[in-house]
Amino acid sequence: MTETAEDRLKADGWSMVETSGFLNHIGPLWERVVNGDHEYAILADDKHHNRRNRVQGGVLMTLADRASGMIARVVSGRPTLATVQMDVHFIDAGKIGELLIARPRVTRVTHTLIFTTAEVVADGRVVATASGVFKILKDNS
Repeated sequence: MTETAEDRLKADGWSMVETSGFLNHIGPLWERVVNGDHEYAILADDKHHNRRNRVQGGVLMTLADRASGMIARVVSGRPTLATVQMDVHFIDAGKIGELLIARPRVTRVTHTLIFTTAEVVADGRVVATASGVFKILKDNS
């Protein structure tokens, strides 16, 4: 990512999320809140390409999963969740250089589960949709 791209994201209200593990390989991950709604983003870079020179589907799936898990944590106030199920539908291809924005929503919270949906957009196009189920875990488990 160029310094200009990072500056532009910051000017648009995005801040970098501290990550570790697998997400460090596809990030950086960005976040912002717009009108009370949380958004998470990855700037598609050359490292994200597939054989067609489009964004690899696994990147879109990871973004949808991470964004959904993060909003589930926000809503539940619980630090430890696990993805139980994630269904992803690919609608369009993301292009290298585009900002991939995930917009997650919590649709239901039970005592042990959180249900989410997410839309991933790029340049105004929906590129993927997802629905997920997250299990609320006991802390440190």
